[in-house]
Amino acid sequence: MTNQQIATRIDLGQGLNVNAQGFGCMSLSGPYGSADDQESLRTLNHVLDRGVAFLDTANIYGEGHNEKLLSQVLKTRCEEVTLATKAGIIRPKNPGDPRANGDPEFIKNCVDESLQRLGTEHIDLYYYHRVDSRVPIEDTVGAYKELVEAGKIRHIGLSEVTSNELRRAHQVHPITAIQMEYSIFSRDIERWLLPTASELGVGLVSYASLGRGYFTGEVDSLEQLEAHDIRRNFPRFEAARMEQNEPLRQVIRDVAQREQITAAQVSLAWVYEQARQYQVAVSPIPGTRFIEHFDENLQALDIRLSNESMGQLNDLAAKVDGERQQDVMSVSKGREEQQMAQM
Repeated sequence: MTNQQIATRIDLGQGLNVNAQGFGCMSLSGPYGSADDQESLRTLNHVLDRGVAFLDTANIYGEGHNEKLLSQVLKTRCEEVTLATKAGIIRPKNPGDPRANGDPEFIKNCVDESLQRLGTEHIDLYYYHRVDSRVPIEDTVGAYKELVEAGKIRHIGLSEVTSNELRRAHQVHPITAIQMEYSIFSRDIERWLLPTASELGVGLVSYASLGRGYFTGEVDSLEQLEAHDIRRNFPRFEAARMEQNEPLRQVIRDVAQREQITAAQVSLAWVYEQARQYQVAVSPIPGTRFIEHFDENLQALDIRLSNESMGQLNDLAAKVDGERQQDVMSVSKGREEQQMAQM
């Protein structure tokens, strides 16, 4: 691992300086299979030892477990960390009930609960996790603005938003970053959202850039997933669709072999190259329970893919079978198109 990899930092937006590759903590709370807290803590300390201080969590991960786990590291290393967490997703009591809550008072309560679990006095980057269609985004972001003024949070982020929602939110208070799924297979944000982010100076924090483990070969079949693994809820992990998409995954493997790197490094290097094309500051946040996978991912910072490889990879998204999420709150479910049609 080179010093360049460790030292690479970017201005994500609004003066927030972060690592050019952060670390997503969600997988440490079991959504992709069983996790051991002691192993997770070893990984977190290794991440910080390597100089990667941009850590991403959320109140919903493990029903608060993820923030509590992170607090054990923050007790002694809080000054090293650039901390991001989120609020806005709720567990519905009944099937069909809303899964987002953008009520200003709810958000204010959530930040206090997160601060208590984390054991910190402020949060560096606080995301609105999903947009609640019942509450104008101006009202929700207004609550976030009050949290900035109160010193509880320093920067505001939005996750799974449309271009129109980003513009409206940015008028209430400058938005620092958008957190969106972005990968070789998932490029729906390129049409409207990335150009808007570039125009407004808003950075991109990309998640699921390794295809939730599919690109790397972590998952080859539905049978490999534990019963509680959330990937069972994603269309692209259905057996028939995995079979249909296998030739596309093979292209990623072929590129990796030609470039003499791993599939994970191909996937992250692709994100960096696309962000350069769209002139958007980017910090992917691949997550893992394993130290060796973290070290592998970090090496992508030094990689530039050839034009031939980029051309092959850029042909894949249009051929993918299955949407990236079933969740009606995700942008890929048509919310963006509906809003643009009304303008």
